[in-house]
Amino acid sequence: MTQCFLTSDLHGHDDRYEKLFRAIESEKPQAVFLAGDLLPSGAARHDGPNGWDGDFINDFLIAGFRRLRHSLGAQYPDVFLILGNDDSRSVESAMCGKHTHDLWHYAHNRRLVQRSYEVYGYSYVPPTPFLLKDWERYDVSRFVDPGCVSPEEGIRSVPVPASETRYGTIAGDLENLIGSRDVRNAVFLLHTPPYQTTLDRAALDGKVIDHVPLDVHVGSIAVRRMIEQRQPLVTLHGHIHESARLSGSWRDQIGRTHLFGAAHDGPELALVRFDLDDLAGAARELI
Repeated sequence: MTQCFLTSDLHGHDDRYEKLFRAIESEKPQAVFLAGDLLPSGAARHDGPNGWDGDFINDFLIAGFRRLRHSLGAQYPDVFLILGNDDSRSVESAMCGKHTHDLWHYAHNRRLVQRSYEVYGYSYVPPTPFLLKDWERYDVSRFVDPGCVSPEEGIRSVPVPASETRYGTIAGDLENLIGSRDVRNAVFLLHTPPYQTTLDRAALDGKVIDHVPLDVHVGSIAVRRMIEQRQPLVTLHGHIHESARLSGSWRDQIGRTHLFGAAHDGPELALVRFDLDDLAGAARELI
């Protein structure tokens, strides 16, 4: 029995983190997964009493998990996290520095083996309308949906080679990450959901750009193909805040693979509880 928590898209809201910390301390899960968009950005930095201004990573995130580790001792969970498309890549070194090694596992583009399970992490999402491109990639080709900005445009907090922005794809990255390994018992922590599921439903109904209707499903085709072909045990996602509200579900299934999403467009913390030995029994609570 491996009891797990999943949450995502906290965007630096300290009240949601405090709810997460209390739940971890009370229920003592064995693993906690944070599926990206973890840090304050834009208006979220000054969003009323729960906004944050300052060194969020060191003064809040690291400090909070360190207090939790001190409180729980040997019962402290394995914490796995990735950044998301709203998180600046310039903070990546702070998120995976030596002072965080005893607090969490930074999982982007890594295969991590922990206890009886392995975790694959990946932060990139297909092109969006937003200008920050640190964590955006072409999906399976250089196609960009109407209204979206290509990875070759926009802004970046760290420089990357032009060949990477022009030719890099999510499909290619996943192939390189997985290789020929059998991932049927693996956990995938991915910021983007797969295409045409209950987890990638955006509020684009009836919207048209240059006479072209917009696709309401904005997830990754590459991620969906990977799931169909490789059939991992479970995939964990965030990114599309309104999807669960619009589709009516925070979970889906492709073949034998269970899909869970923790993005949420309300003020609450969306917390998914699941057992790796009983995925059908997973439940989501808004706290």
